[in-house]
Amino acid sequence: MYRHWVKPRQDWRRTIQSQGMIFPTTPTPDGGEVPYWDESAMYEFASDEIDQLEQATADLHRMSTEAARFLMTGAMGDLGLPKGSLALASESLSTEPPTLHGRFDLVYGGDGPAKLLEYNADTPVTLLESGAIQWYWLNDKFPNTDQWNHIHEDLINQWHFLSSRLRSRTVHFAHGPDAPLEDLATSGYLRDTAAQAGLITRGLAIDEIGYDHDSGYFVDDDHYRIDVLYKLYPWSDMLWEPFGQVIRDHPDNCQWIEPVWKVVMASKALLPALWHLYPDHPNLLPAHLAEPGTLAEWVAKPLHGREGEGIVVHAKDARSGKLNSQARQHYIFQQWCPLPNFEGNHPVIGSWIVGDRPAGAGIRESDGWITDIYARFIPHVIDAPRPAEPEPDPLS
Repeated sequence: MYRHWVKPRQDWRRTIQSQGMIFPTTPTPDGGEVPYWDESAMYEFASDEIDQLEQATADLHRMSTEAARFLMTGAMGDLGLPKGSLALASESLSTEPPTLHGRFDLVYGGDGPAKLLEYNADTPVTLLESGAIQWYWLNDKFPNTDQWNHIHEDLINQWHFLSSRLRSRTVHFAHGPDAPLEDLATSGYLRDTAAQAGLITRGLAIDEIGYDHDSGYFVDDDHYRIDVLYKLYPWSDMLWEPFGQVIRDHPDNCQWIEPVWKVVMASKALLPALWHLYPDHPNLLPAHLAEPGTLAEWVAKPLHGREGEGIVVHAKDARSGKLNSQARQHYIFQQWCPLPNFEGNHPVIGSWIVGDRPAGAGIRESDGWITDIYARFIPHVIDAPRPAEPEPDPLS
């Protein structure tokens, strides 16, 4: 694994915006901006390294499903969820509802097995840039070189697979109120993949969804019945809201993507559950619920959080944040594992699952040890020629 400096394409910003990348930079509190999409660098992998990452992703996905089943028994408490949520999740999983995707965040530097930081199993983003934007960059810059990336075609194939199990060929796509641009881009990109699979799509914000008490169904702002809903809004928030009470009372009135059982798999409690079930697994870091145990250096993570929010680092060479001792029961403690250091750049590999299959990777890097909202997305290549088979155009 290497990091190389690369000359950006001429007029790259206009190019990626025309491809749907509506947030090439990230605004800062002082009114400035920092790059989000950054093609002044790239990461290069050997083929055997990609094989290792792909196998680790497959293993972690299988293990995570078993860990979610374990958590649904209540063995590690209520996970900070409303009463009855674990039973609701268990019932959901037992019916094997449609599921689309997830993203593992992995520490990997090419010098040992990948280590799991967390699993974004409910509302993963960075999908457009992983599946499409970096593929276009590859075609422009290195057209004869390969990339670990069949995300786009896998999404279309998964929609095809799911279509026979959906209650309707119309799928609504909802994002949170005042959603950041990355959420809008992700939702729009997934709508495009569903449309390419022959489905009808409608978009709206989550707070535009209503409930028709007469029919017992959710409806959109045009009073169109919602039978299938992809929601880019976390179950861990929704179940606490009045909206979530309706779902708990009527769990079968809509097909949810991702399904409600993903609230357990998306919880950081998954990490101590995995360590409990698979101690010393090469792709896992020791992790505990509510206390660090024997860990001398650790990272405390809230049970439900995104983009590095609320993370506390307690390590010899890195300290960040402060932990309220009374809030420990709402945290997990994971062994400190410093990110690789490429001349001050610290990458995290986002390894995608589509359906049950590893599908490719996107890399975010930061200047510090925590991958937060100011992290950059860096494209990657494999040191291997591209297969002869023609690849589909992600945005055709």
